[in-house]
Amino acid sequence: MKRGNVLLGFLGGVAVGTLLGILLAPDKGERTRRKIIKKGENYVDTLKDKFDDILEEASEKFESAVKEATNAVKRTKAKANSMADEVLDKA
Repeated sequence: MKRGNVLLGFLGGVAVGTLLGILLAPDKGERTRRKIIKKGENYVDTLKDKFDDILEEASEKFESAVKEATNAVKRTKAKANSMADEVLDKA
């Protein structure tokens, strides 16, 4: 999860730097507002894409963990049944 925090921090820094650059630029107010809106939309799209990537990665890890747990339960169940059969055979 550290990678996600670093990425968000980096994107936040870029956003602040860009916003300050636009605000200090010698453009008219209307044009500056359009630039800010466009940059904001670009950053939102980028963040959505990164969030989707992180969510997909977490989902894959969760599915893998579920498969491993299911296999472990099956192995344990088979071992327990085998041990129970041995006990019944000896009795």
